[in-house]
Amino acid sequence: MKELVVKVADLMTLFSKDANAQIENGNKAAGTRARKASLEIEKLMKEFRKASLEASKK
Repeated sequence: MKELVVKVADLMTLFSKDANAQIENGNKAAGTRARKASLEIEKLMKEFRKASLEASKK
């Protein structure tokens, strides 16, 4: 579960950087990267939820 948290934190950093580049500079490629990162974050958050529920049952 710790690995998931680290992966989510890394992706959030990338997402934040790319989203800010799109907002501040109008960088379309950064917007695409931010959207891709958001989808990956969503998948990891679902995995985290499953792992967290499993851990709470122990």
